[in-house]
Amino acid sequence: MFPLSIFRHSIAGMALAAGIHLCVPFTAQAGPQTAVARVATVTETQQAVGTIRPRTETRIEAQITARILEMRVRTGNRVKKGEVLVILDTRELESRRQQAQQAISSANAATQQARQAKASAQAAFTKVEAQYKRIRALYGTNAVAKSEMDQAEAAYAQAEANLRQASEGISGAMAAESRSRNMLEEAGIALDYGIIRAIDDGEVVRREAEPGDLAFPGKPLLVLQTGGSLRLEAQVREGLIRQVRIGTRLQVAIGDITLEGVVEEVVPAADPLSRTFEVRIGLPAETGAYATFYPGMFGRAFIPVGERKTVLVPARAVTRVGQLESVTILKGDETTSVYVKTGLRHDDEVEVLSGLNGGETLMLELGNAQ
Repeated sequence: MFPLSIFRHSIAGMALAAGIHLCVPFTAQAGPQTAVARVATVTETQQAVGTIRPRTETRIEAQITARILEMRVRTGNRVKKGEVLVILDTRELESRRQQAQQAISSANAATQQARQAKASAQAAFTKVEAQYKRIRALYGTNAVAKSEMDQAEAAYAQAEANLRQASEGISGAMAAESRSRNMLEEAGIALDYGIIRAIDDGEVVRREAEPGDLAFPGKPLLVLQTGGSLRLEAQVREGLIRQVRIGTRLQVAIGDITLEGVVEEVVPAADPLSRTFEVRIGLPAETGAYATFYPGMFGRAFIPVGERKTVLVPARAVTRVGQLESVTILKGDETTSVYVKTGLRHDDEVEVLSGLNGGETLMLELGNAQ
């Protein structure tokens, strides 16, 4: 003999084909669980699909050109602010710093020599100047010959030129010392760039370099998700974009998790190929399911476009066998199995598009959550 369940489904299938309902005698049991199908007004929505992205994504790049010695993190690692991420080969920079230090020592010595030379030139100039003034006074009284006066003037001019040259030597030596100090400071800054640290707490999303690679400005080494927050970047077709404004709250579905997000940004230009606008929807970080979300995951945003009336029943009231869906209506001491067509789900309830009018008392089955 066939099992009773198969026999019942066969009868149900024939009844559905004949367009009739099944009425089966019902033996009341203690405390049957029931619910009433209700007519409710629901918001009609259109879907916009998108991708989960970090709100803040930081590309870590080198600021100097050097070989990579160590990559201390991998994809998925969480990092703290100031934590060492990458170590570069800075031996060449260390050599430059030593050269700058030597240049400073040489410039200091040159400055000291220039100052000594100026002191000697100043002493010689003072002596020649006194001699020149004395001879010029005597020449005014015709006490010395013109040739002696000419010699005094020439000596004075030479001493003055030597003093000026000594002063310029000091300026040049000090300028060279300043340049050397600047070179030392630049070398120190470049050495600091040899150790790349995290600028904030975050998580490594991508690792795009390995030890031995050449790092240089413009080449990303790591991509960090910082700030600990995510958002859905959804593509909204141009016919719906007027329904979306900054601050609008939208229902977002990621996998089997539904939550509420807030529109943070709307890109004010459509993609000419897809005719869609990019809408960035912030996701609440306080929900417990947030820890299961990762950048790159698929998500859907539901954009309200109007309201409509529909019949809602508990999801537990619907029994699904293959492609067929049915509910059990309780009338007195009898049950009637009615085939229905369901639509969208709203929390613990599901829409019934056909088969019920609302107000029917339905049997609930334990463990039959759809």
